[in-house]
Amino acid sequence: MIRGVYISASGMVAETIRTDTIANNLANANTTGFKRDVAVNKNFAEMLIYRINDGKEAPNIGSMGLGTAIDEIGTIHDQGSSRETGNPFNLAIEGKGYFTVQTESGMRYTRDGSFTLDSQGQLVTMNGNIVVGQGGPIQINLPDSALSRIIVDSAGRIFTMGDDADPVEVGALEIVSFIDERQLMKQGANLYNADNVVGGPQIFEGRVVQGYLEQSNVNIISDMVNLITNYRAYEINAKALQSQDEMTGKAVNEVGKV
Repeated sequence: MIRGVYISASGMVAETIRTDTIANNLANANTTGFKRDVAVNKNFAEMLIYRINDGKEAPNIGSMGLGTAIDEIGTIHDQGSSRETGNPFNLAIEGKGYFTVQTESGMRYTRDGSFTLDSQGQLVTMNGNIVVGQGGPIQINLPDSALSRIIVDSAGRIFTMGDDADPVEVGALEIVSFIDERQLMKQGANLYNADNVVGGPQIFEGRVVQGYLEQSNVNIISDMVNLITNYRAYEINAKALQSQDEMTGKAVNEVGKV
């Protein structure tokens, strides 16, 4: 009976973590470039069951699970839909790829292409991190009235249109891909850490679309259904734990007195 308490409790803990994961997905349903997470289960080793009164030759009559746990929180990197904004500094990636940004902790990667210019004319993220170009930070020196003249091609090259309409390349975005995106670690602020990714950054083979932003890949309806299902699973485990506790109480207070 004590084993049953632990099994039920492990299920409650696992469902709590899963619920928190889904809740975080729903909270970021409108976050640009956000990738949803899933909680992956693992079972503890099962134990064979046999009849104890049949002696050494007791036949196995099945197996019993010993509980569950969350093995990992995995990220689904499927591409989200694109939304047109008309802002020349809004960029979306079609295909596998990540923008490179410089943070205080080192190089990080993001699918969030909502960029802007800082007071020095450098291309930065909305959090103020420098967007890395193939030759370093990207400098764009144009008056506010001329910012609509910025052109970004499908390869991530940035051009400014002068008064004579001749495009001038001012830089190229450092966009990379990874062989196994599952090895990327979320760091917060929509950034990924690739320090432990085997093989490191690879050549980008997708395309950049200017004036669009990639939406999150969260399916609100599906996650709401999963949230209700997880709540029910937690409730069932709680009732099972309560039943085990009541049986233990009877064994101690009633059967034990006989």
